[in-house]
Amino acid sequence: MPVTIKDIAKRTGKSITTVSRALHGYNDVSPETRELIVRVANEMGYTPNLLAQRLQKQRTDTIGFILPTFGPRFSDPFFSEFLAGIGSSATKYGFDILVSTQPPGEKELEAYRKKVTGRQVDGFVLVRTRCHDPRIQYLRETRTPFVAFGRTEGEIDYPYVDEDGASGMRLVVEHLVRLGHQRIAYISPPLIFTFARDRLRGVQETLSDAGLTLPDMYLVYGDLTQRSGKVQAQALLDLFEPPTAIIAGNDLMAFGVMSAIQERGWKVGKDIAVAGFDDIPMSEATHPPLTTVHQPIYQIGSLVTEILIKIILGETPEQTQYLMKPRLIIRQSCGAQSDH
Repeated sequence: MPVTIKDIAKRTGKSITTVSRALHGYNDVSPETRELIVRVANEMGYTPNLLAQRLQKQRTDTIGFILPTFGPRFSDPFFSEFLAGIGSSATKYGFDILVSTQPPGEKELEAYRKKVTGRQVDGFVLVRTRCHDPRIQYLRETRTPFVAFGRTEGEIDYPYVDEDGASGMRLVVEHLVRLGHQRIAYISPPLIFTFARDRLRGVQETLSDAGLTLPDMYLVYGDLTQRSGKVQAQALLDLFEPPTAIIAGNDLMAFGVMSAIQERGWKVGKDIAVAGFDDIPMSEATHPPLTTVHQPIYQIGSLVTEILIKIILGETPEQTQYLMKPRLIIRQSCGAQSDH
């Protein structure tokens, strides 16, 4: 039989109320009494009934995280890093994480409804926000706590952490232009995502400032996977006048670009420059290492979760909206423009 508070009270000679308040950290119990009760509880192998505590607090101490993907994507290093960041803050505050996957659309929204109406979680961490995001609209209407990694279009009056994607792409394009590149192609993520539009805008505006353009034939779209990056790069390389530099909207697609170039016997960084966005851990280990825009994915996951938990606990976070400045990590995949 599991050890109960009643058993500890009997062993210590203290009341059940005193034992309970000591184990929950109330300051109206003397240090000597608390030390005795905690020691005896440990000796007896007492384990708190978390379910009972949560029912009493009217909380689940659980955070919901629904990955907006078209299949299991835990192999995606971006999500692995982000989820690790979520876990670090959740553990710090004694919260659990309920993780699931749903493709964007009605089924995804239904998953949110079930978790809210079933009181399965206390709040949500959102990722890859859309320009017009039904998840945000629903959670605001139901007054469900949430914090997003990303912004939406229009007035933003919800808590978020985001990276300035347009500024990040400006750094990439300016670097390539300094190297002498004029034929620069871009593989964009789907434009349903706000960050995809920001990054595309950054590419187009910076090229324009440099007196260059992004022709339709040099603007293609991928789905954030390595495979799509490779497929789109193959199409770009087949052009009569292929680009001398290819920027991908995320690192995984950039890996695919590098693969397509190398399969043709060309050299990344010498024949064609390649750059990405995210700086996931694998970026430094590719051959050659990938030039990319760094965003602290782990730290963002941790910060988003900490803000959310403070809101759930009724505390006032110091800040509820963060726009982080990007940093360009220059590695060997850019090289110098070749005569190709």
